[in-house]
Amino acid sequence: MIVLFDFDGVIADTESQYTMFWNRMGNDYLGLDNLGIISKGQTLKLIFEKYFDGMTREQEEIVPLLDEFERNMSYDYIPGALEFMQSLKKAGIRSAIVTSSNDVKMANAYKAHPELKELVDVILTSEHFSKSKPDPECFIKAMEVLGAKPEETIVFEDSFHGIAAGRASGAKVVGLATTNKSEAIAPLCDMVIDDFTYLSLNDLM
Repeated sequence: MIVLFDFDGVIADTESQYTMFWNRMGNDYLGLDNLGIISKGQTLKLIFEKYFDGMTREQEEIVPLLDEFERNMSYDYIPGALEFMQSLKKAGIRSAIVTSSNDVKMANAYKAHPELKELVDVILTSEHFSKSKPDPECFIKAMEVLGAKPEETIVFEDSFHGIAAGRASGAKVVGLATTNKSEAIAPLCDMVIDDFTYLSLNDLM
C-alpha cells in the first residue's frame, strides 16, 4: 500500500486563504465572485489558461501578488495530519505529496515545516506533470515513482477536482471535509473524514 496526499486542504490548512485570494483576483479582473471556489485543486497554469486566456498583462500582475501572498500565508497543519504522516513513516508505508502548487510556493511551506521532506518519500509539484487535476496524471506518476499499482494506492483529497483525479487514477479516495461539506463529497469518495485526528492505520487497512 502507498498513500498519496494532496497538500492544500489536506496536510496544510490553507484553502480558506486561497479562496480569499482568488475571489479577490476574480472580482478585480473578471467580475467573478467565486473564482476561489471553482478553481480549487488546479495549477496556476490551468487557472490562467481557463480564466485569464489572452490576458497577458493581468497574468503578469497576478504572479507577484500570488508569490507575496504565499510568502505570508500560514501553513498550519490540518489537525492530526503530522501525527498520521509520522505513523505511516514509522510503519514503513511509502507516501508522497502530490500538489498542484509550484516549487516556489512549496519552498515557503518547507520554511514553515522543514520536517515535511522527511515525512514522505517524494514530493511532486506542478513542475512534475503537464496536466492539471481533474486529470489523473499527477497521481499516476506518483504511483510509478513509488512502484505501486492503483489498487494498492490510497489518495487523500479535499477538492472536487482532486477527488475526481484520484478516482480516475484507479485509487481509493479518502475525502477531507475541510474545503467542501462532507455530504457534498461523500458520494465521490470511499471514505470521508473531517481531519486526521481519529484516523488510524487500521482504518485504512
